Amino acid sequence: MTWWVIAGLALGCLLLGHALGFGLLPARAALPATGLAALAGALLTGRLRADARLIAGATAFLQMTLFTILGVVFAYLLAAASHPLWDRWLTAADARLGFDWPAMLAKADQLPAAILLIGGLAYHSLVLQMVVCIVVLAGTGRLERLQTTIAAAILAGSVTILFSGLLPATGNLFDPDHYRHLWPSVAWGDRDLVAGLRDGAIRKLDLSHITGIVSFPSYHAALAVILFRGVYAIGSLRVPGAIWAGLTIVATPLFGGHYIVDVLAGLLLSVIALGVARGFAPTSQDPDRMRAPRRPATAALHTGGLGRCKLDLEVTH
Repeated sequence: MTWWVIAGLALGCLLLGHALGFGLLPARAALPATGLAALAGALLTGRLRADARLIAGATAFLQMTLFTILGVVFAYLLAAASHPLWDRWLTAADARLGFDWPAMLAKADQLPAAILLIGGLAYHSLVLQMVVCIVVLAGTGRLERLQTTIAAAILAGSVTILFSGLLPATGNLFDPDHYRHLWPSVAWGDRDLVAGLRDGAIRKLDLSHITGIVSFPSYHAALAVILFRGVYAIGSLRVPGAIWAGLTIVATPLFGGHYIVDVLAGLLLSVIALGVARGFAPTSQDPDRMRAPRRPATAALHTGGLGRCKLDLEVTH
């Protein structure tokens, strides 16, 4: 499922990019291309060594990197379609839930600098959270759980991109110059990018510097839950993982420029994505503790070749 989603995004980028007249800055594509080549090399090394953990870890990193690049590009292309903005509707939805943003921002500006720093670090640590999750799950041999986590992350991300394309919004913007301590939100920093995509000023993409511009649902909220579910199998990470995921979710409206309804929709999406991903996962008696075999599958290489080794790994996992 994961590779099919990635392939669909790639096809969508090609077709929509051609239709809208987008192009790439070739020199700026060298860095991400080098990273992808390195991950592909790690995957090949894992297959040659019949190292199930290296295969799983490299595959997870390769899939997430490809998804990030393609997903951001596809989000840019959808933003360039210039559908009507939904900020007024999202603001009204927050108001119905009792959230008065001017009053809340004024109170947040009075928080101690240390609390704002922790919240900002939690929000901006999502990539680090993903890296830790992949390394820990691959390193401990929980390969089925890793596969399910990555599938859910990519599925949830794809849905957020599609919804944000259909219901675009600039975000819950506030001018940081009007406050003493509040950080500029991601949505505030990306406002010129979104405007340039919508009015046609930006038609050349710099793959060395890409940023997510989705609003509804919040991918930060969805991914924080999915990654926490991934590391929940590690007893020592349950409490710190829960705390950090909670901080990430709470910080999302303030530091990401999201509406509350964005966050609530992201939380619901995480549950759905995990359910779908688990439905596609291989069955096992205990998926939370599925491990790679301790004995390297080198015997298969000697007796049946690489094809036999691949079959052994697939049956085992």
